[in-house]
Amino acid sequence: MNQQAGHTVKAFDDEMSEIRGMISDMGARAEAAVEAAMKALRTNDIDNARIVVAGDKAIDAIETAVERRVVQTIALRAPMADDLRDLVAALKMSGVIERIGDYAKNIAKRVGSLEGHGFLDGNEQLFRMADIGGEMVRMAMEAYARRDIDMARAVCIRDDDVDLIHKELFVDFIAHVAKHPTDATEIAHLLSISKNLERIGDHATTCAEMVYFSQTGRSLGDEMDG
Repeated sequence: MNQQAGHTVKAFDDEMSEIRGMISDMGARAEAAVEAAMKALRTNDIDNARIVVAGDKAIDAIETAVERRVVQTIALRAPMADDLRDLVAALKMSGVIERIGDYAKNIAKRVGSLEGHGFLDGNEQLFRMADIGGEMVRMAMEAYARRDIDMARAVCIRDDDVDLIHKELFVDFIAHVAKHPTDATEIAHLLSISKNLERIGDHATTCAEMVYFSQTGRSLGDEMDG
């Protein structure tokens, strides 16, 4: 940190450690929520789906706490350069992880809406998307904890798999509705679930990009496009 007294440096490090802990907690909760929502969907477990929905409030509360702590730290410490990037990344990531929790909640709310399980049983790719998305969230959080930019890159590359599955499912679902219009409501639910999973992948990628930015000051997206 730039020319600050030793006790101030330690104070900032302690505050940053607290913020990092909250971000890690949020990430773990969001990953668990995605897994639990998909498990409830597969087994049509409405009770566990309700637990996922209720649990989202805890993720929201941590996001609020992170925002408050980051603003307080910026105001008290006036951080520069690397320290400021760490705080900006944490602030961005808290909002992004909160959205991942929202997507898991949205999926959980669909539990019980599908009249039969034929649609789910015939679409293992939907659960494959969820597995990859959950893995991406976990990897992004590990990259954050380790400050590992190579792992952050790996998360971004993995998102291509999620996008591809989503596109394939979209085509399959639309083709099914064209042949079986009476199934439109069921397919609409599956399309919504697929879209939520695709967005989870996107948001895990954003977290990884924030890890890269915090460590390098550069945009990972620009690097990968180039």
